[in-house]
Amino acid sequence: MPRLTLTPERTLPADAQAAALLGRIWRPDAAGPAVVTLRDGNVIDVTRTFPTSRDLCEAPDPAAALRAASGETVAPLAEILANTPPDGRDAARPWLLSPLDLQVVKAAGVTFAVSMLERVIEEKARGNPAAAATIREEIGKLIGDDLSKLKPGSPEAMHLKDVLIKQGAWSQYLEVGIGPDAEIFTKAPPMSSVGTGFDAGLHPASTWNNPEPEIVLVVASDGRIVGATLGNDVNLRDVEGRSALLLGKAKDNNAAAAVGPFIRLFDAGFTLDHVRNTTVTLKVEGEDGFVLEGSSSIAKISRDPADLASQMIGPHHQYPDGAALYLGTMFAPIKDRDTPGGGFTHKYGDVVTIAAPELGALVNRMKRTDHCEPWTFGTSHLMRSLAKRGLL
Repeated sequence: MPRLTLTPERTLPADAQAAALLGRIWRPDAAGPAVVTLRDGNVIDVTRTFPTSRDLCEAPDPAAALRAASGETVAPLAEILANTPPDGRDAARPWLLSPLDLQVVKAAGVTFAVSMLERVIEEKARGNPAAAATIREEIGKLIGDDLSKLKPGSPEAMHLKDVLIKQGAWSQYLEVGIGPDAEIFTKAPPMSSVGTGFDAGLHPASTWNNPEPEIVLVVASDGRIVGATLGNDVNLRDVEGRSALLLGKAKDNNAAAAVGPFIRLFDAGFTLDHVRNTTVTLKVEGEDGFVLEGSSSIAKISRDPADLASQMIGPHHQYPDGAALYLGTMFAPIKDRDTPGGGFTHKYGDVVTIAAPELGALVNRMKRTDHCEPWTFGTSHLMRSLAKRGLL
């Protein structure tokens, strides 16, 4: 399989010098993770001020708090990035981790019209990619493919629902796509996400799957949206297509929640309005020479990011350590890879790059879930590590 190569130029936002970037690294000398930021190309450990990423995100003004925090220079970012991919990693030197730790990882589904239609197709194809092309044409003729201007829960949306029910074409995916309630599910537990440069997991039971390039909001326990990063909500189309009750098996697998490279905290130069106007790009490069490219424009989202965050957290859903929320994607790959009409599916060794100028690039290589690095360092291990270092 190809080795991943990470560089600051490839990883960081275009205006990185002006950005408040929050990350995490593994420090072998401390036998545990450290909360870090970037200054003048160097990685600065601020763990003595903020023991966890969660702690910083709970500050009244996280970006200002990060800029004011004193810390220890660990190494140039270029060295840490070069040591991050698992192949050839020197276990005696630090490497980058996912920027999330104690936050629960949530995801919003069916938030774009295009991906909504693909979910309907998956459901009707019952996990069979060969049937998808025919069903896609039939669904498109019935309801069209431009529902981006239809406000979920509006009278117009409810009228369309009535029409589709009478036509026998209603779907549970249309319910969350144009109905009043968003689909919000748990993508992964705290401490389980993988960062840029890591292998991302595909369950070997799946033969029809795809990447999902998304923006991930970082939300404090009181509901404030404090920053954003990039994510790959790895999706097993055949598993979920067989039954929506298999969503957990389709979404929550070892190394299947990729997040990073850094959380960009909100400040005067980067706000939720910037997120609303961001375009996320995707590139898949296979060992077989196959290349797939696409993009997802947040401006075309059916539900505003703030609305999605408010449906995730509030009086009825509390997360005392905050949460990270995948916003969903409009990108649903249908390009044939091997056979006409067979559509796209991953092959092991695919390198997936998800990028946005404001957030940098998240790069992962796809492997079997049981061939990725096992998840062995959980919340209890983090607490013991911080206590041993006198940080709690």
